[in-house]
Amino acid sequence: MSRPLHVTTVDAFDQAWQPLLERVAGMTDAEYHWLPVAGAWTVRDADGSWLADWEDPDPVPAPVTTIAWRLWHIADALDGYAGRLFGRTGNELAERVWVGTWAEAEPLLRAAGDVFREGVAGWGDDVFEPLGDHWGPFARHSRLDLLFHALREVNHHGAEVALLRDLYGAR
Repeated sequence: MSRPLHVTTVDAFDQAWQPLLERVAGMTDAEYHWLPVAGAWTVRDADGSWLADWEDPDPVPAPVTTIAWRLWHIADALDGYAGRLFGRTGNELAERVWVGTWAEAEPLLRAAGDVFREGVAGWGDDVFEPLGDHWGPFARHSRLDLLFHALREVNHHGAEVALLRDLYGAR
């Protein structure tokens, strides 16, 4: 007997998300902000608001980033997708805005993942529905395509966070 497709999609998200949460458990603010190389992108205190470094278009090659930047990027991506797909977000932060400590970041990261996961769980088996015109050049892509992209973001940047933690510990 086959499983419903929406159960498989939620399981796929969990298999990417849970290892990330496990790898960031117990992180310190020193790790969170560690600059692995000079000129690394991070989140910076800009007159009381923490903002992620950013350029549009992305520089080539992309700069090395801190754990704080990677976690902002993951949360921002999931929140952006959830806002457009489900009409709600986990943290309601605007674009480059983030926070300056791991204690503040952890609940925001978790909330972004929780809201995205809840939305995916509510899809049922209609994962092939197109995203629609408000997605611009991705309008004809399906919800499943977007989930695959979200999984790529969590896996890719989550692995970078894990490596940065390893490198920090080995300094």
